Amino acid sequence: QVQLVESGGGLVQAGGSLRLSCAASGRAFSTYAMGWFRQAPGKEREFVAGISQYGGSTYYADSVKGRFTISRDNAKNTVYLQMNSLKPEDTAVYYCAAARTTTQAMSRIHAYDYWGQGTQVTVSS
Repeated sequence: QVQLVESGGGLVQAGGSLRLSCAASGRAFSTYAMGWFRQAPGKEREFVAGISQYGGSTYYADSVKGRFTISRDNAKNTVYLQMNSLKPEDTAVYYCAAARTTTQAMSRIHAYDYWGQGTQVTVSS
């Protein structure tokens, strides 16, 4: 059983930056692939970024590539999402997720086994 807790959301102006954190329980954290998803009002949950087990590879949605950076600190059981050059369309609830295996593409919701409760990010224009 893995517990995930997101933090760091808030209100920022367009062009600003924000860093989200996701703290995970469990000794096996470094073996999990981790991902960030977001869901805007009235829209489906979408993939934002992913990082492989141990942190060797990263993946990004085209909409955030070059602006967002995913990273992990395995010693702290924490994954981060650094968000720069934020746009109003980035406004959403952001969720972190953990995958025990990587047999599915990391951009797919069903690749993940555990989910956090989400943190709100609001970008004003």
